Amino acid sequence: MSERASATPVSRRHALGGAAGVGLGLPLLAACGGDEGGSTAADPTPEATPGEPLTTTADVPVGGGVILAEEKVVVTQPDEGEFKAFSNVCTHQGCALESITAEGIRCPCHGSVFDVATGEPVAGPADSPLNELPLTVEGDSITLA
Repeated sequence: MSERASATPVSRRHALGGAAGVGLGLPLLAACGGDEGGSTAADPTPEATPGEPLTTTADVPVGGGVILAEEKVVVTQPDEGEFKAFSNVCTHQGCALESITAEGIRCPCHGSVFDVATGEPVAGPADSPLNELPLTVEGDSITLA
């Protein structure tokens, strides 16, 4: 004679509630998925107009940079007098880059970090470099070319 495990019946309300909870978790998991090359969640095209000033050389620290959120541009100064510009859109999932630390340009969404000199990923899930943008430095004014 076999013994059966005693089971407590599950009400329809609990069964549906559990299914809804599982369903709510799926979009959250999907948000961290993504294809190998990143996502186009945000348009990486800069909002700045070529030829119009972005910032000044005095506003860009050596070894760091500034994030111009409205223009969707990051301007860095890896070495004294050398300026670079990149799209401020992370190549992993398209989040806007948020800060620049000693480690590099940081994405707040999944922890990717990009090199201030090359835009290459140095940490996190991103595996593609930031889109480098042509710039012009005249006097103390920095503009997109």
